Amino acid sequence: MGRKQGILIALALLAGAIASAIYWGGSETAGSGRTKNSDEFVARTGTAIDPETHPGRALFEQNCASCHMGGVPKAPAKVWLEMMAPDAILAAMRGGVMKQQAARLSPAEQEQVAEYLTRTRLADFHPPAPPKQCTGAAAEFTGAAPALLSWGHDNNRFFPAEAGGLTAADLPRLKLKWAFAYPNAVRGRSQPVIGWNTIFVGSQDGTVYAFDLASGCTKWTFRASAEVRTAIVADPAAKRLYFGDVLGRAYALDAMTGKALWRTKVDEHPNATITGSPTLGGGSLLVPVSSLEVTSAADPAYNCCTFRGALAALDPATGAIRWKSYVIPGEPRVQSRTARGSTILAPSGAPVWTTPTYDAARNRVYVGTGENYSSPADGNSDALIAFDASSGKRLWQVQLTPRDAWNVGCMVGNEACPKEHGPDFDLSASPLLVPLAGGRDILVAGQKSGMVHGIDPQTGKIVWSRRLGHGGTQGGVHFGMAADGGTVYVPVVDMADTRDGRKYDTSQNGAGIHAIDAASGKVLWRQHAADRCGGRDYCDPGVSAAATAIPGAVLDGHLDGWFRAYAKDDGKLLWSYDTTREIATVTGAKGRGGSMSGPGAAVYQGHLVFNSGYGMYYHMPGNLLLVFGK
Repeated sequence: MGRKQGILIALALLAGAIASAIYWGGSETAGSGRTKNSDEFVARTGTAIDPETHPGRALFEQNCASCHMGGVPKAPAKVWLEMMAPDAILAAMRGGVMKQQAARLSPAEQEQVAEYLTRTRLADFHPPAPPKQCTGAAAEFTGAAPALLSWGHDNNRFFPAEAGGLTAADLPRLKLKWAFAYPNAVRGRSQPVIGWNTIFVGSQDGTVYAFDLASGCTKWTFRASAEVRTAIVADPAAKRLYFGDVLGRAYALDAMTGKALWRTKVDEHPNATITGSPTLGGGSLLVPVSSLEVTSAADPAYNCCTFRGALAALDPATGAIRWKSYVIPGEPRVQSRTARGSTILAPSGAPVWTTPTYDAARNRVYVGTGENYSSPADGNSDALIAFDASSGKRLWQVQLTPRDAWNVGCMVGNEACPKEHGPDFDLSASPLLVPLAGGRDILVAGQKSGMVHGIDPQTGKIVWSRRLGHGGTQGGVHFGMAADGGTVYVPVVDMADTRDGRKYDTSQNGAGIHAIDAASGKVLWRQHAADRCGGRDYCDPGVSAAATAIPGAVLDGHLDGWFRAYAKDDGKLLWSYDTTREIATVTGAKGRGGSMSGPGAAVYQGHLVFNSGYGMYYHMPGNLLLVFGK
């Protein structure tokens, strides 16, 4: 509503939720599908309104259109807002991220905007029924505990056969067992953790679910304050679950009951958030802190910027903060003023978007950072940093792209744009700690630049660097790599149109999956992603989601809505599944998936579980949790 923090809408509408019937066409071979008219997506339960004459139309045009009709490139298009449930839009304006922007509207006017966008009268709307509750044996927590693998334990994301029960030879036998459509959601960004024959997963409206693995009934649910986009991290010994929400709160739940044990606000900055998953290491829960202040500079009156990325160590039992280390040690200072009197403060930014990597042998934790938000840039942005896990003391850092300062002011052309003007090359994927021959280790770090680096974990010295794509604001390495022994799998996005106004060398387009040697960075094979979108809106062949490795294969969801598995030895396609097809869910509703991005897939006792749908940043929305088994 208005330009201020306009792009923030693209990341959050935190209390917001998107209607569950999000249907997109598609074909693996022909790719001839296209998006349907948005009116088909609205979850109506009563009389529809006439958008041409409804008073909400003028209110939207006066207060919202400047961002949502293309004024801010990353703000969700109006067609996506029209997919939202009316109570979700209203909640976003009254208690979510849009509260500040919507404050100028009266309660009645806010209701009119929500009704106009969704073509639905609030008085007629009824939220979806809750999922079926488990009874009898299905309600029990039995079977193997969660393995200490994947986010929160081992960022290498390799599931050995004894833990996951799945190898490359099993892939052709996989069948969809059941699916769940997240109510009022356009995306699924929380990787499940599976244990005790239960799937624990977060969702866009803040609900954390405990599903029975076999049937999909619900053992319990918990509602966080806002969207849960981190993975759910399990501590089997304590039977606790940990996660963060996008309002910057970390949580612990009793895994058996869903009861909240504690919640801690890890940073008081108004735009602080938790995007990377917490990690258990050194007796603490290590929580990364990022922010959305990078979007605030869309408002030329905003004093940019004051946020500093951080890493906090919490007591896993109580949530008390044991130590907190800022990526930028000193507070930002006034550097200049814009022509309209806004203050420019620096250095700022360097958010920690990703899951920390714990090194038990050295009692260290490694994190990657993003760009500075204001000029001048400093040495802490786009850097890999090692901290002592007991004290938070900084041990070393290596900057992989110097002089990177960028904010959304650069996209809308105001004076808050730093003179460096990017290039916005975050370390957006968690570093991998990969064991090598002779008892050595190496850190492998990927960037949005399309570069991957091998780094000595003892000293921070760069051992090798390898370009795998042209990179960009929506290019390069995004959410996570995987490692099987000395083989590292690197997903690359490299959208043909990154929508950042920049031109890239298309000969270096690396969209697809790459296998490299961890010791040398040598490329073992490349499986470039074929464009099978067939002109579908918001469809792209690149690979943004985190990869998952099993013996003999690497698994990953693509932005075109297909989940694919590739052979470890040569990258040959072993198995694929189109998530954009119509799928019946355990609630009886029909649903479709969409683009896949975010934390990735989980594997447990012969099951493969992942989300489909990433309705933001010009990607296809969807709201499915898919459960496959042999």
